[in-house]
Amino acid sequence: MEWILLGLLAVAAFWVVARIATRRPPPSVLAPPSEPEEVEPAAPGPADRFFSALKRTREALGSSFAAVFGGAASDQERWERLEEALVRADVGARTSLALVQELKSGGDASPVELTRRLRELVYRRLSARAVELAVSPQPPLVILVVGVNGSGKTTTIGKLAARYRRAGRSVLLAAGDTFRAGAIDQLKVWGERAEVPVIAHQEGADPAAVCHDALQAAKARGIDVVICDTAGRLQAHATLMDELAKIKRVIARAVPGAPHEVLLVLDGTMGQNALSQARVFTEVAGVTGIVLTKLDGTAKGGVVVAIASDLELPVKLVGLGEKVDDLRDFDPRAFADALVPEPG
Repeated sequence: MEWILLGLLAVAAFWVVARIATRRPPPSVLAPPSEPEEVEPAAPGPADRFFSALKRTREALGSSFAAVFGGAASDQERWERLEEALVRADVGARTSLALVQELKSGGDASPVELTRRLRELVYRRLSARAVELAVSPQPPLVILVVGVNGSGKTTTIGKLAARYRRAGRSVLLAAGDTFRAGAIDQLKVWGERAEVPVIAHQEGADPAAVCHDALQAAKARGIDVVICDTAGRLQAHATLMDELAKIKRVIARAVPGAPHEVLLVLDGTMGQNALSQARVFTEVAGVTGIVLTKLDGTAKGGVVVAIASDLELPVKLVGLGEKVDDLRDFDPRAFADALVPEPG
């Protein structure tokens, strides 16, 4: 009888333990449901930045295209309107005419197809000049940066220095803009941001002497890259242009084969005046590439096509913002897609 009683007690105890183990805890002690992890939106890429920067140019062309392809105008009138639309977008008269002629030679097509053809023609012109930044067989690589005051030249130098630093290269800056008040201090600030040394003299000093001293210091320290600032030259001022030619001669004597790169910084809002600047600076300084700055949505972006077509100069870099890492390689495809309105 006792063993029966013990058996019943054992079964009862097992049943109690099982109920406790499987009982669901009250809601008050349940862990709160986990919230979905927030995913930060991806940073805009170069294509997105181009699309935003060229908004006004693209919209202006889009409105013009609507007028070109709409209504009952004759074919000749439509081609003339298209040429005028490109000129207003600062593509330039010569390049605009050439683009229209090529479109006409392709035969009749729908507005959608013509727009697609135009985008491809713009891309071909830009990609034909696409060249990367120069390299030097042995350090230092010497880059001479030129451009008028207000183009964003000093800021570009600072961003370029930071770019090389991120790539693991040692950099030295030469404060060759000795004419503009505050230019030396401004370059020093950028040198601090990029963590690179700056060789400078006092205001009014000989810019060629500053560049010479910077190159001597670079060779002594084993510096990889030297970036030389220059005064904002007014292209119509012969004396200042002569000074720029002197700087090039001094650099060439200090480092044979230098400067390896002559970058012209152009304000992207200047339109056809930028083309004029590019023409004169190329004649005087032997410009090897363009840095386009201040692409802020103005309707002047078409001038890049004119520079590539008329002067056969590559756009190598573009400034797409104020941050130190906002100096990007030029992307011909992204630029062409952002400049010409979407077909249809």
